[in-house]
Amino acid sequence: MFDGRFRVPVERAVKPLGNGLRRTRLTPDHLTLVGLVVGAGAGVAIGWGALNLGLLLVILAALPDLLDGALAKASGSSSQRGAFFDSVIDRITDAFLLGGVAWFIIKDNPEHPHLGILPVAVLSVSSIISYERAKAESLGLSAKGGLMERAERVILLCLGLLFDNLLLPVLWLMLALTMVTAVQRFFKVWKQAAVAPVTQARIEMRRSRRQSRRVGRTGRRTQVRVKRPRPRPRPSA
Repeated sequence: MFDGRFRVPVERAVKPLGNGLRRTRLTPDHLTLVGLVVGAGAGVAIGWGALNLGLLLVILAALPDLLDGALAKASGSSSQRGAFFDSVIDRITDAFLLGGVAWFIIKDNPEHPHLGILPVAVLSVSSIISYERAKAESLGLSAKGGLMERAERVILLCLGLLFDNLLLPVLWLMLALTMVTAVQRFFKVWKQAAVAPVTQARIEMRRSRRQSRRVGRTGRRTQVRVKRPRPRPRPSA
């Protein structure tokens, strides 16, 4: 939701930062790796129970993830490889963060350790959302949007880390909204797939072939109907 509404204003805001980073020797991949390291540190801090430190590191981990795209555009180094690398690192970072949350919940609730499955469930449904988008784009369709994309999940996680007594309710809310998002994307792709670009192209190709065959048949019939003039006999000398 935030990605669709605020992407353009955010990109405009960070564009000067991207131009400034272009003068350094950093590459977008460097920033992506920095975000991974900081995100892994955030997961470890959360697992140890240092939620305030974990909150700070989650915020810091979001900055490189925000700036790597600006640097890629400023330096003209945007590529499919970079987009793929960034997407994979985001999934790994999510695993570190929610894994740390699961470890903290199990340790903090020894009488109810089964609650540790809650962040794992959020991670599982989030992976379904990412898969739906990846599969849809591979088919030439679009699966963007929804109530709970990655930006919303990070914001809610920060809220739960800031007020630790709200962490479990926040996780339940994340799980519910993430499931709604998965359903939203499923039906969005399902509707598009009714007349998918590939299928439509095949339909147009078949129509073109049929039209060519009709034109060919019409031409042959015309040739049969038109009688060629017989050659006149030459007069004898």
